Amino acid sequence: MSAVPATKDTGTRLADLLLRHGALIALGLLVLFNLFFTPNFLSWQTLNVNLTQVAGIVIVATGMTLVIATGGIDLSVGSLMAISGALAPLIFLGTILPMPTPLLGVALAFIVPVLVAGLFGAFNGFLITRFGIQPIIATLILFIAGRGIAQVVTNGNLQSFRNPDFQVIGLGRVFGVPVQVILMLVIVGFAFWLMRRTLLGRQILAVGGNEKAARLSGIPVKRVKMAVYIFSGLCAGIAGLIVIAINSASDANLVGIGMELDAIAAVAVGGTLLAGGRAYVGGTLIGALIIQLVRYTLLANGVPDAAALIVKAALIILAVWLQGGMKRA
Repeated sequence: MSAVPATKDTGTRLADLLLRHGALIALGLLVLFNLFFTPNFLSWQTLNVNLTQVAGIVIVATGMTLVIATGGIDLSVGSLMAISGALAPLIFLGTILPMPTPLLGVALAFIVPVLVAGLFGAFNGFLITRFGIQPIIATLILFIAGRGIAQVVTNGNLQSFRNPDFQVIGLGRVFGVPVQVILMLVIVGFAFWLMRRTLLGRQILAVGGNEKAARLSGIPVKRVKMAVYIFSGLCAGIAGLIVIAINSASDANLVGIGMELDAIAAVAVGGTLLAGGRAYVGGTLIGALIIQLVRYTLLANGVPDAAALIVKAALIILAVWLQGGMKRA
């Protein structure tokens, strides 16, 4: 009689181990493969390329991690990137309002678009908490309308620019380290601290684990949900600025396309339960690195880029299967 609970406990521990550390093991195997089979993998150029390409995904996925931890989802992040990316050039180029000094325009271009994206995140949270709309539907509204807003703001035109002061967010370096990578680490570090050391972090997990119980225990469920959607919007706004700074142009039709899927994939591969109640911020970072490194590995070894999409889908299936196995254990 006692053997059955013991087996269940062992299965639970094994599933939990795979969920928490499986991504790290997979990343290690990918690195080992590239060390043996990919030329110049250890070069600074290779490291720089992979880190700069993954930074935006990690920033957005970090916000997505907190949203998913509450049992929600945010499909609007790509469109919010487009809105942020559309507003910034209009500000520092003085299209909306002439600026007394160029530096003031750049400073406002860093702040205002991110705050606007945060406000749209609050709009998502408002629909969910005030009207009880399912998160996938509430955020689908801005997924569709948000990109339209960005296109209306820019009249559908490509905004090209050359502004070194603004583009430091995407092209600048501090002691050789890309600025967007530093931003990525700061945001990941903040989210990690928030989830591990603060009351809000514990409340987020409680809401995602059992919302009814959290409400009965006095947790302000609506405020918690509002907070994570605002944070997700802010992260998307920052990522939008990075993208246009790198490209020296803002295209409302393209900025942030598919980012919501990459972010969700990074969260899933990183081990965060898609049903809510758990959040592995460090795992999200590792998940994003895996997705980027898979794409780089395939391209470096002559495999078409389209194959990376298939592998990404397989990784998500594997992650969801592991999560399902943990629930069954």
